[in-house]
Amino acid sequence: MKYGICNLSIVPIRSEANDKSEQTSQLLYGETFVIVEERTKWAKIKLCFDNYIGWINNKQFEIINEDKLKLVNKEPEIYSYDLVEFIENTHQELIAIPIGSSLNALNILKHSYDGNKISGIQEKSKIITTALRFLNSPYLWGGRTPFGIDCSGFTQMVYKLNGYKLERDSHLQAKQGSSLSFIEESEPGDLAFFDNKEGEIVHVGIIMDNNHIIHASGKVRIDRIDQTGIHNSETKSHTHKLRVIKKIV
Repeated sequence: MKYGICNLSIVPIRSEANDKSEQTSQLLYGETFVIVEERTKWAKIKLCFDNYIGWINNKQFEIINEDKLKLVNKEPEIYSYDLVEFIENTHQELIAIPIGSSLNALNILKHSYDGNKISGIQEKSKIITTALRFLNSPYLWGGRTPFGIDCSGFTQMVYKLNGYKLERDSHLQAKQGSSLSFIEESEPGDLAFFDNKEGEIVHVGIIMDNNHIIHASGKVRIDRIDQTGIHNSETKSHTHKLRVIKKIV
């Protein structure tokens, strides 16, 4: 079994072993994975954090052994908490890293970091504080950073920074936690899920106070939510149909 670690800021994870293939997620600095298949230019990986599977370019990671993998993945997990900060490598070169990058591997990679950090399980109230750090981040399919993020990448990263693990995709996140019957039962930090005409979960956002929701749609934005779904204040129309509200924390 081979293992790897991301030693760059943001690496695209693709659905196929091809540069033109769809980006389905992203690998962030310091994240680790198991290599499940190798090709000349590509590696099929399984992320240690959420078991997500996809393809990355062989030039964009570093091989590590099992002992180093265990060392990196030991508790507590430490993440960068600035929207963007720099690590310095052994050549005194700077590499920009986004919020949510893993800092557990600094010693192994022989990198240094002086920015803000967050670690451990936070109070539920801090979920909204963290979510607001991503406000106005552009929507990007497969994205997980303030420079581009999708709806489930947004909720996963916000929960990750507060010490909680969510699955990568919205339909899988919807299987976590316990269901609530009404919006009135929800608290800031709970998740709301939305479906399409076929009944498939296709969108997720984070409940806020006073019937508001923060979610990634075009950009990370704040809208109203009611029993029907999300009401966009700009278009004055419902944009997403509410399926279920889940309490994770």
